[in-house]
Order: sequence, then C-alpha cells, then structure tokens
Amino acid sequence: MLAAIPLSILVGAVVVATSVISGIFGMAGGLVLMLILGVLLPVPAAMILHGVTQFFSNGWRAVIWRQWIDWRIIAYYCIGAFPALIVPVAIAYVPEKPVMLISLGLMPYGALMLPERLALDATKRSHAIVCGFLVAGLQLVAGVAGPLLDTFFVRSQMDRRAVVATKAATQAISHTMKVGYYGVLLSLVPDLGADVYGAAILAAIAGTTLAGPVLEKLTNENFRRWTQSIVLCVGAISVLQGLWLLFF
Repeated sequence: MLAAIPLSILVGAVVVATSVISGIFGMAGGLVLMLILGVLLPVPAAMILHGVTQFFSNGWRAVIWRQWIDWRIIAYYCIGAFPALIVPVAIAYVPEKPVMLISLGLMPYGALMLPERLALDATKRSHAIVCGFLVAGLQLVAGVAGPLLDTFFVRSQMDRRAVVATKAATQAISHTMKVGYYGVLLSLVPDLGADVYGAAILAAIAGTTLAGPVLEKLTNENFRRWTQSIVLCVGAISVLQGLWLLFF
C-alpha cells in the first residue's frame, strides 16, 4: 500500500505530523521522523533528508519564538558542538541501520537513568558546552539527539517557551552540521528528487506554525510530562525495530 504512494506525499504527511509534535514539545517529533525515515531509506539518505527537514522545522520554530531564545546558552553550545565533528570526520563513519535505530531508541532511557546528583542544567556554562559536544556528536551517529538534549533543560527553571525556542536554535545548528557531514564531507548526497525535499521543507514550516497555539495553552507541568511519555514510547519502538533488523 505504502509503495503506491509517491515519496514526496508520504514524506510531506509524516513531516507535518512530526513538526506539530516538535512544535508543541520542542522535541519528540524529530525522533519519530528519524525512526520512520530510517526504516524507509538508506542511512545517508535518511540522515540528510532528516537534517534538511529539521533545519527548517527548528529554524522556523526559532524564528517564531525568537524573543524567548537564551543566546548565552547558544554561544556555549556552539563552543562544544564544533569539536564533535573531529572524530567522525577523521574515520568517515557511517552507522549501519540497526546501530542507528538501537542508538536512537536507547537515548531517552539512558537520559532517564541519570542520577539526581548528576542533574544537567543548560543554564550553567560548563553544562551547555558539554551539551553541545555530546548532542552534536550523537546526532552524527543516531541522526537525532533530542532526548539527550532534553535532559539539559528538563530540570531547569526556564519557561516552556524559552525551552522550545532555545532548543530549536541549537537543533538548527546541529542539523546543519549533520547535513554538511553526510552531504559534503562524505559526498553521500542522495538523489531523492527536488519534489521530496520541497515537500519536506514546506511541511516542516506548516507543521511548526500549526503547533504554536497549542504550546501557548499547555502548562509547563503538562509540557514536561507529555514529552517524557512520548519519547520513551518511540524509543522502545526504535530499539525493537533495530533488533529485528539485526537478528532477522
């Protein structure tokens, strides 16, 4: 059935839905999108299409909520993010699909297991730098690192709109690095067609715009509770999918 649907329409529909999720919770949508693209496409193609889509989704979300961005966190994040390219570039690493899916799914559970004494807080300078290094590096391996990024914000006292806006800006930066890594440094640009990229970009902007009114109505408490539940559910599905590909 899915094979009969043009890839541009399928991708567009998925991107609208996941961009709405990301626009409301500041994450989770990218995780769902990477899981779906990881199943539908080869790893390099999934990484680049996901990166382009998420750049526009996060970039547009950052524009919409720009007055809430904490630029100090962005600056420290960048200090940590750019050195994260060194090791993957040196070895030209491209993960196998099962490795990508399992890594993707385990992230939220690993983040949840962090003890309270190791609580992370992006508003602290050293934590923001470490966040940039870990998140940017992990995005090159698993495609997304939203659950890990969220652990640096979930215990902060920031307003939900500041969390969504600041995370959107950091993700736009990281996805730009990912597209550059797979598309330029490794010369693995997939020929998916301009219609697929065009549909993904327009869908990302539309879904992000639709999510705005919902975020305004959410409370900070509901925002954090729903985010955790969605990410854990998707993580479990991703691990199972990766294990299936690995052993069957």
